Amino acid sequence: QVQLVESGGGLVQAGGSLRLSCAASGRIFSSRAMAWFRQAPGKEREFVAVTSWSGDLSYYLDSVRGRFTISKDNTQNTVYLQMSSLKPEDTAVYYCAAGRGPAYGYPSLSDMDYWGKGTLVTVSS
Repeated sequence: QVQLVESGGGLVQAGGSLRLSCAASGRIFSSRAMAWFRQAPGKEREFVAVTSWSGDLSYYLDSVRGRFTISKDNTQNTVYLQMSSLKPEDTAVYYCAAGRGPAYGYPSLSDMDYWGKGTLVTVSS
């Protein structure tokens, strides 16, 4: 059984930083891209960042590029999202997801096979 468990969310002031982690069980990292999505209150879930299974390719939502960094540690079966210069509009539940394939440019929800339950990030102004 594959499980994705996110952690690291919390309350932070605008301009602050947080690092989200996603621990994967099972052989989920094998040949799969890993991604972060987020869902703000009253809005649809949106793509935030994705890294290929090799870790060589990463893509970001325009509004987070330069502030967020996605990375993965295959030895620990963990993917991270380092978030800096946080803004109130970054407030959302952040979800980790495992893709069906090895790499994506800007994946859609339907490109993901597995999802975590999410971790809440709240950025105060």
